[in-house]
Amino acid sequence: MKKKNSIKSKAILLIISAVCGVMIVLSFTVDMSSGPLKQVGEFVITPLQSGINQVGTWIAGKGDYFQNSADLVTENKSLQKKVDDLTIENTRLIQDQEELNRLRDLYELDHQYEDYEKVGARVIAKQSGNWFHMFTIDKGSNDGFAVDMNVLAGGGLAGIITEVGPNWSTVRSIIDDYSNVGAMVSSTNEQCIIAGDLRLIDEDKVNLIKLTDTDNKVSVGDKVVTSNVSSKFLPGILIGYISEINDDSNHLTKSGYISPAVDFRDIQEVLVIKSLKQQIETKETEPKQTEAKGLDETGDTESETSSETESQSTEAPKSVE
Repeated sequence: MKKKNSIKSKAILLIISAVCGVMIVLSFTVDMSSGPLKQVGEFVITPLQSGINQVGTWIAGKGDYFQNSADLVTENKSLQKKVDDLTIENTRLIQDQEELNRLRDLYELDHQYEDYEKVGARVIAKQSGNWFHMFTIDKGSNDGFAVDMNVLAGGGLAGIITEVGPNWSTVRSIIDDYSNVGAMVSSTNEQCIIAGDLRLIDEDKVNLIKLTDTDNKVSVGDKVVTSNVSSKFLPGILIGYISEINDDSNHLTKSGYISPAVDFRDIQEVLVIKSLKQQIETKETEPKQTEAKGLDETGDTESETSSETESQSTEAPKSVE
């Protein structure tokens, strides 16, 4: 069957070739512009030329299509590379902007507590979980850090150093379950305690307990800062703002919640105050003790002087208090 089809195709091809050859010869030897040959030519050659032209046009169009497709693929790859480069650059710019904003916050924080010497550090690790309740920073005893130094981040108090190595320190934040910070309401000086509880931080809340507010002066929105009677935290550092407050069952104290000033979901840089509360208290009491001792010695050596001198030594304790 295949041989018969092949023979038939070859025969048709030979006939068409012969006809085309005859037509070519006639076109050179015979005037086909008139007479019956003209009609034959118009009937045979014109449709053939038209078909050939259409085929040629189709082939040329397909060639252009494939060429354009190849050009589009190349252009698309080039544009995709540009998009990828711009995406990477945009991501870097966003990261740089975020870091700049964080550093600006730390700069402002540094100026808010400019009385204290501070050193910046970066967070290099944290305990598992979504929150920075225990984390590690990249500086330690080699940089003068010590246990109980206060740590700032974002808008205020982040926590306190609990452990120190040569080039690292561990920080326990105020939201940790074992954290209790002596605090006070800045507008009224009413004392309270800020107690960490990780179960509450998902709601952006930290416990406020044992608030003494007998005159009902404290209200929602009041600022809470570290207390001046705290044993480890320096006074006046912002902790957060009261978000809820209620009377306790004993009707003597109040409890509630604060919204912390620090975002404990994302802490990357911190400021460590290199002054310890105990050191500051010691420095403040030493001049007073020295002055009191000097006054006592003056009183002893001049016990037999005039009544005016005795009056001066009697008034000295008032200036110490």
